[in-house]
Order: sequence, then C-alpha cells, then structure tokens
Amino acid sequence: MAGAMGQRLAELIAEYEVPGSALAYWHQGELHEFAAGTLNADTGVEATTDALYQIGSVTKVWTATLIMQQVEQGRLTLDTPVIEVLPEFKVADPEVTANVTIRHLLSHTSGIDGDQFIDTGRGDDCVEKYVAACATLAQNHPLGVTQSYCNSGFVIAGRVLERLTGKRWDDVLREGICEPLGLTHTWTLPEDVLRFRAAMGHEDGRTAPVWGLMRSMGPAGMICARPADVVAFGRAHLEGAHPEGGGLLENPAAMWEPQVDIPDPYTLGKQWGIGWIIDEWSGHKVISHAGNTIGQHAVLWAVPGTGTVVCVTANGGRSGEFTRAVATELFAELDGLTVPPAPSLPETPADVDVAPYAGVYERAGARITVSVLDDGKARLRLETTGELAALKEPEEADFVPVDENLFLFRLPGTRDWMAAVFFELADGTRYVHMGARATPKVG
Repeated sequence: MAGAMGQRLAELIAEYEVPGSALAYWHQGELHEFAAGTLNADTGVEATTDALYQIGSVTKVWTATLIMQQVEQGRLTLDTPVIEVLPEFKVADPEVTANVTIRHLLSHTSGIDGDQFIDTGRGDDCVEKYVAACATLAQNHPLGVTQSYCNSGFVIAGRVLERLTGKRWDDVLREGICEPLGLTHTWTLPEDVLRFRAAMGHEDGRTAPVWGLMRSMGPAGMICARPADVVAFGRAHLEGAHPEGGGLLENPAAMWEPQVDIPDPYTLGKQWGIGWIIDEWSGHKVISHAGNTIGQHAVLWAVPGTGTVVCVTANGGRSGEFTRAVATELFAELDGLTVPPAPSLPETPADVDVAPYAGVYERAGARITVSVLDDGKARLRLETTGELAALKEPEEADFVPVDENLFLFRLPGTRDWMAAVFFELADGTRYVHMGARATPKVG
C-alpha cells in the first residue's frame, strides 16, 4: 500500500464519500505525502499535500505540550491547582474550584462539564472571557473519579499558558512549537489560514454552513495545518530533545504515562495520558489523538517502538470510518500492526433486559435518550444542545446490547457500529460513556 498510496487514497475517499483528504507519514527516516479529492465541493479546488485542514482536538496535544514545557522550566507542576495560576478561576462546585489541578485538565479527569461552546468574540481576550464564563459549569462527575472528555478544561489550560507567559495562546503556540520545528503550514486564525489552500468542511454531501468554530475554543481545537506539519510535531515527541534541535521536551515520554482508564476502551483507546490517548496494537504502544470540527476530521498516530508517525485528514463523508480504514491498511503495511477493528454484534443476540437502561442522560451540549419500544428492544436518540444545536439534527438508532455493560449502535449513513458503555460510580450514580464522554443519568 505504501508504494501505491496515491491511487489507494483516491479509492478510499470514493468508498467512504469523503470529498478530500491528505495523508502524511514518517517511516524509516522518510516522509511520504499524498492527497486526493477536492477541498471544497462548491469550488472544485483540488486537494493538495500543502493544503491546511482543521485538525480539531489534535490541538489538545499541542496545548498539553506547551504546558509540559512550562513544567520542565519549573514554572508549575502537573499537580499545581489551577487557582494558584488563575486566582479568579471558578466553576460551580467550590471544592472543584479549589482543588482541580493541571493534571486533571490534561487527562480529562476534572469532571467539569466540558462541551461549553460559546463565542466570546474575536478579540485577544476571548480565552480569558471563556474562562470567566466557566463559573457556572457544573460537574459531569466528581473530581478525579473517572474520565470524561473536557474541551473546557483545555481552554482553561490555554488561559494558564497566557497567564504564565503574558502572551496570547496563539503566540505561545508559534513560539513554543511552530518556530522551533520550522512549521510553515500551521496556523490558528482564519486570516492566516486564507493565505494558503484551505479545506472546507462538508456535511451530508454539502459544504458546511460555517467554516470553523469560535476563536475562544482555540486551545482545545483551532489549529489548521497540513499533515506533514502534524507529523513533524509527532516526530518531536518520539525523538525528544537532541543537539539538532528537533525536539520540544526533555522527556516527552512523560506525556505517555497512563493517567486514567477510559470506561469505553473500544472507541479511541484504553487509557488517557497527558494529552495523548494510549493504546496497544500487536504488542506495541500507540499514542494518538483525533479531532473533529464542523465537517472536518483528523487523526495523528505515533508508534514509539517503530518511530512511525501518521497523520490523515478528511473534510467530510464517513470520515471516522475512512481514517480507520487508512490506519488499518497503512500500519499493517509499514509496521505489521493490527489496528483493533470497530466493535461488532455477537452472532448470538445477548439476553439483556434493556429496561433498566432507559432514561435521559444529559450534560452540557448533549442529551442522550434511551427508550424501550413495544417489542422490548431499545432505541437511542442523540441530541446536540447549546450553541451548536442548530448545526446538527437529532439522530436515532437501534440500541443493541452486547452484554450487561456494552451496547452498540449505528447512526444513519454509517456502516461501523459505535460503542456505549454503562457504568456506575461508587455513589451509585449511573453513567453512559460514549464518544469519550461520561454522561450522567438525569431522569
């Protein structure tokens, strides 16, 4: 596949209805780059290897790296309470306000309700204003007891960087990562992105109604880059500091140390480190992160044991299935690794009473409803709430039990089954974990 990747990428985007994609990978000392399709279905602009895609939450590993640079410089530790750096910081729970640490933010264990997408303007104070608006954020779960994906936590971490350096997060990123690595095609603001070819997101086969997220979400997901730049960032994590100046941290492996088990190990990986998701394929540690914005998707994988680093981007279609297919074929060819397949239904249906799982599960930005039909089968309804609600229609799917904790569902227009894992905390609170988030039962 590696030698014929140009043709194969074109075949895969057609199979998974992806308008355009770019792929870069580093293997055995060489960089390989490929592109296929179009950046914008309305204009027909050709996808090229130097075009910029929104890498979404892959940004979080960059923000975590910038924090670790501050840790290595002795300006704070992972266990520094946030209020020591941001005395004005506040969330709804006073105990969390007083005790949440940098480690909690970077490992998604703060329990802060994390999908607060609010527009605080285009000014350089947008991250500061966002953090001020966190004062009313409730808890998904008690501090430190489990993992739930938290965009808000990374915006707070971005504000920590601004306070420590006296600079905008965008400038901290440029000075701490982009300039040391010589990244010429990595930017955060649309006025910079527009100097290059740039991908437009697509939803349901049409260009997305808006290009990108609000600037306030920068530290959580606003980097735009070509895959080769993202691969260079991944390489810096594998190679560490060295005399040639290609590294970012003295000890990047500290970010790969597991901090928490992910309740749903089927979707992204088994554990979360500092920024990175940690998994194991064919006995090899794999560190990764994926990102989604409005109609765009990206994934970065790195294999410390082989030195292989891969980044693939997509601007619509069945993008998650597409990137899994690329990884499955490419890592088998390059490193002989087997990517864990998507979960599948058992041959024999599970005998599970679905009634105890029925109810409403809700957190900031999302409402999940599990209902029981007249035939005794379960049905799932997913609704986006808050400021992004207008961009996504509710979706429904059959909700099929595999065992007492694991259910699978397949959304309209997709082929892969997705996982939902039910669990309880020590206090008896019931949760469903899907899409990396823990959502409590509220009714």
